[in-house]
Amino acid sequence: MSIFLDRDTKIIVQGITGKMARFHAREMVEYGSNVVGGVVPGKGGETVEGVPVFNTVKEAVAETGAEATLVFVPPPAAADGIMEAADAGIRYCVCITDGIPAQDMIRVKRYMYRYPKERRMVLTGPNCAGTISPGKALLGIMPGHIYLQGNVGIIGRSGTLGYEAAAQLKERGIGVSTSVGIGGDPINGSSFRDILEQFENDDETDLICMIGEIGGPQEAEAAEYIRDHVSKPVVAYVAGLTAPKGRTMGHAGAIISAFGESASEKVEILSAAGVTVAENPAVIGETIARVMQ
Repeated sequence: MSIFLDRDTKIIVQGITGKMARFHAREMVEYGSNVVGGVVPGKGGETVEGVPVFNTVKEAVAETGAEATLVFVPPPAAADGIMEAADAGIRYCVCITDGIPAQDMIRVKRYMYRYPKERRMVLTGPNCAGTISPGKALLGIMPGHIYLQGNVGIIGRSGTLGYEAAAQLKERGIGVSTSVGIGGDPINGSSFRDILEQFENDDETDLICMIGEIGGPQEAEAAEYIRDHVSKPVVAYVAGLTAPKGRTMGHAGAIISAFGESASEKVEILSAAGVTVAENPAVIGETIARVMQ
């Protein structure tokens, strides 16, 4: 099966009564995702996009058997929303929210590690586009129509570049097993290394596309893991070759502060680990097609 999601995964949306959450909940339902409810404190008993709203995640899980959640909670309360999902027994959480304070995310990470690994919720994001297993389920804000079902796994810090890769692949008749946005913040729920392990163990994924950017050690850590543990071909693109040192570029995590955090250094590290690196975003699909031949 694809990683994290399939047609039967029961999904809830935290913050579903908000304008953007309502819009994307409708898109998910129309795509075929099994959205079984929403959660907004004080609005239990209402209905949004044909699904019931509950006051708490625990109540939603008890009533619907929900396994996954999409967090559309505003930044001041988003960390509490994520921890509430973990406490309620949710298996997979995608947090879309941008602008969560780093201190709050440190608290979230510490809270999640209180649980044993077999019970620990998997979190992707915050500040991500979500996860999609084409033809099965969409849990996020990506445009589902640009994804063709297939056997390329995509992991990206940038949602937009993830869309670009999927669209280029579709033009060439190449499909995606699952696309996972891990988010562009300095502290996120899952790293490249975490998702690489999932794709390495996924029977439906034959090639992995990794989309990185300047800032942080994640790509270097991923290169080490690929070199030692990944048997499948990996194609990467690293954004930010012209970014000046010390300046935040777009994402909060995209700031060069140490060796190995610039795009050029990351390209060198990944190439040394046997990863095929696309020269620019316009040739991601072309590079993947060449490697798959």
